[in-house]
Amino acid sequence: MSSSSSAFFSANQSPFFSPRSPTCQLSESMRSEAQSDSIHFSVGPTSSSSGIPEPQPLANVKSTLLDMSATPAASNLVDFQKLDRISSSIGISNSTMSTYSNTLYNGCSGYREKQSKYSKNHRTSYTPASISLSSNRLRSCDVFIALYGRKPLLLRFANWLRAELEVQGMSCFVSDRARCRSSRKHVIVERAMDVSSFGIVILTRKSFKNPYTIEELRFFSGKKNLVPIFFDLSSGDCLVRDIIEKRGELWEKHGGELWVLYGGLEKEWKEAVHGLSRVNEWKLEAYDGNWRDCILRAVTLLATKLGRRSVAERLTKWREKVEKEEFPFPRNDNFIGRKKELSELEFILFGDVTGDSERDYFDLKARPRRKNLTIGWGKGSATEERQRERKLENGNKKGKEPVIWKESEKDIEMQSTEFSQSYNQTKPKHGGRYTRRKKAVKIQYGKGIACVSGESGIGKTELLLEFAYRYHQRYKMILWVGGESRYMRQNYLNLWSFLEVDVGVESFSEKSRIKGFEEQEEAAISRVRKELMRNIPFLVVIDNLESEKDWWDHKPVMDLLPRFGGETHIIISTRLPRVMNLEPLKLSYLSGIEAMSLMQGIIKDYPVVEIDALRVIEDKVGRLTLGFAIVSAILAELPITPSRLLDTINRMPLKDMSWRGREAHSLKKNTFLSQLFEVCFSIFDHADGPGSLSTRMVQACGWFAPSAIPVSLLALAAHRIPEKHRGTRLWRKLLQSLTCGFASPYTKRSEIEASSMLLRFNIARASTKQGYIQFNQLIKLYSRKRGITGVAQAMVQAVISRGPTSQYTEHIWAACFLLFGFGHDPVAVELKVSELLYVVKEVVLPLAIRTFFTFSRCTAALELLRLCTNALEAADQAFVTPVDKWLDKSLCWRPIQTNAQLNPCLWQELALCRATVLETRSKLMLRGGQFDIGDDLIRKAIFVRTSIYGEDHPETMSARDTLSKVTRLLANVQLHTSP
Repeated sequence: MSSSSSAFFSANQSPFFSPRSPTCQLSESMRSEAQSDSIHFSVGPTSSSSGIPEPQPLANVKSTLLDMSATPAASNLVDFQKLDRISSSIGISNSTMSTYSNTLYNGCSGYREKQSKYSKNHRTSYTPASISLSSNRLRSCDVFIALYGRKPLLLRFANWLRAELEVQGMSCFVSDRARCRSSRKHVIVERAMDVSSFGIVILTRKSFKNPYTIEELRFFSGKKNLVPIFFDLSSGDCLVRDIIEKRGELWEKHGGELWVLYGGLEKEWKEAVHGLSRVNEWKLEAYDGNWRDCILRAVTLLATKLGRRSVAERLTKWREKVEKEEFPFPRNDNFIGRKKELSELEFILFGDVTGDSERDYFDLKARPRRKNLTIGWGKGSATEERQRERKLENGNKKGKEPVIWKESEKDIEMQSTEFSQSYNQTKPKHGGRYTRRKKAVKIQYGKGIACVSGESGIGKTELLLEFAYRYHQRYKMILWVGGESRYMRQNYLNLWSFLEVDVGVESFSEKSRIKGFEEQEEAAISRVRKELMRNIPFLVVIDNLESEKDWWDHKPVMDLLPRFGGETHIIISTRLPRVMNLEPLKLSYLSGIEAMSLMQGIIKDYPVVEIDALRVIEDKVGRLTLGFAIVSAILAELPITPSRLLDTINRMPLKDMSWRGREAHSLKKNTFLSQLFEVCFSIFDHADGPGSLSTRMVQACGWFAPSAIPVSLLALAAHRIPEKHRGTRLWRKLLQSLTCGFASPYTKRSEIEASSMLLRFNIARASTKQGYIQFNQLIKLYSRKRGITGVAQAMVQAVISRGPTSQYTEHIWAACFLLFGFGHDPVAVELKVSELLYVVKEVVLPLAIRTFFTFSRCTAALELLRLCTNALEAADQAFVTPVDKWLDKSLCWRPIQTNAQLNPCLWQELALCRATVLETRSKLMLRGGQFDIGDDLIRKAIFVRTSIYGEDHPETMSARDTLSKVTRLLANVQLHTSP
């Protein structure tokens, strides 16, 4: 065979061999027919950071263009339809449509009957792009990506590479030409190769027996725009002599005379393989452990070569930010055990395990895996509905019924369609309630979601952190979200800075349709969900999920998460027995050997008596990983034996505490762990004197938010806790006054020493943020139940003294929860009127405005301002209430006065502050179309300002302008809604 017989369309007529099969060529008639067809790729606008424009429907395309022949192997690659879709920026999609998605264009004349036949057997979720046949040549394409093989990890890597290039504005054409079954599609792909600026060829061990891969290597090498990516290979492994002679373990199986499978000349095959060694500028190697680095380097190099330096600069800045803020905690070097759990998590998320995990995977294969299982949304396509109906009519076998998402306004749950129908038909009732409970859906392997369940302190966060560090290169980024119910929505929206999306409230215009508050919040969440549902893989870790429903509006947490089955994976850790009707991976205790190894640490030569004492401690501590870590730290830091430590813990007295609530159950049943905490506090006090700073920092941590706490802020709150020893406190104040300005360095040093002691004894854990530490939920709970008076007051005063800052917004919210009593919580901290005014002006108003406009959390911001108004009104009511003083009783001719009369300036400032809050609430009501409520609020504000300032004051006139705007909008609404 000669290379001159190629039917490949090339502008520069570069000679190379282009077989249609390993043994045959196209006929002359077919070749002339292929060359006569012309296709024009309409170039659309470049991709923005928010995504690629949606492709337009296809119209007026010749039916012969997309002649397809579906194969049985192709039906197993439904999920690869995203990878094979071509960027809408070049106007064509799914270059090998028949092989991966088995779908046809809706606009193809003459093929609608054939399409209906296909749709009964194959899923279709493909939107075509526009193709025009008016031009004789294709326009330019930035990158052509060629691959060969159907391994899930290979497809995931190629899918990610294409999506990353498209997000950065580079048009891509992806194809596995070995899967093409139509000569017309070969012509399309070959023309795309010819007009591409660069050609990426993903090479695996099996690629060298594929004739199309060899052809692509020779073609792009000839044009000097080849970009090879060695997948699970290295450039040094791809030597002709090693491959042919089967040298080394790598080529013992895949080596040999691969040029025979190529179907062409041995010389041409050797030239193609030798050409890889001459590509010195591109040495991209992708193996398990560097996917992210390889893809980002490829995108950066391609952007630089294409003259788009802004893309390279943006990626560099993004990478620097990720390196600092990706993980909440540093990796635990002392992580022990959990090999089986890590392997099972990988299996659940990816549907496969690789590398060293295969050794720990042997016992997982015995677990039955449900085949032919599909997960879709209740609002699926008509094709999916017909497919499900057909399966139900034929009768499904046990374990093979499809699982769909049942979506309603009140509940979203995953269940079996067959089970739900039979369950709804037969509803056994007893006293108005169902007699049997819904069964949880089994763990879904390869669907991208995993749930880890276990009690507090057992090591759920450590497991998730270790998994994230091990597999972070398989994802573009690890997105860590705190799952505490009051803070989860804010934590989820905080991802906007990494995803580079805008979640703020849209600009307001009287002419545009005004969205309600709920609609605006859903729009902000949908923007984040949309970014997570792209083909770029992220790992979303929701740590310590407290409830399946949001605390603010009681909506399911499911509304926040992206659709399962995509490239983004989700791991949830929770104390709940079940989440979203999914069966969790229940985390068991560490084995006895692992627990002993964790407690012993570096000390391995304990006698038998001490080993027995450690076993007793292991049992009494509840076999919790947190207890093992603290015991290990005590044994490492102090010259104490395990038996003596056990005796000390048993003799430690406990304070009487009220254990109420579900969270306190673990501490109520485990008094030994509480005694262990008290031993640590005694150690701190012994090292630093009674009431040490370390102990008070632990006492204060319970009232902060669950996120990491700045050490300086925590120490400030600890210093404000009232001390029992008044004389000692007076002596310390005298010493501070004598040292004057020299007290600050010593204070900072004590803060560092105190936090270091907490970290050494594993009471706190280090954060990746410089100067931050975090505490386990059990320790925070115990510190709150300890009941030290004045701690909550000290925490609030410490937070508000720092003023408004975005560095620890969660802790400002925690202070507001204590001040204003959200939900059913009582007010825990009461402030003086002067302090309340400062909090409202300097903390509450900036926090509410930022929450509303930056994050679109309208409900939370308005609720904060409402409770703030109530607090101001209560303070105002106390001001106008008559006071009873002994001086007034002695002077009978003096009338009884009020605080407002005794301190008129403060009373006026209080009233004006309330007017400011009312005006702010009124303006925010306009953003959600609540004009009637806004009208009532602004009138109250005008009354207060008129009473104090008068009619002509600028602030009064400003409030009247707001009133006129509200009145005009309210009139427009009444005009359009009136019959």
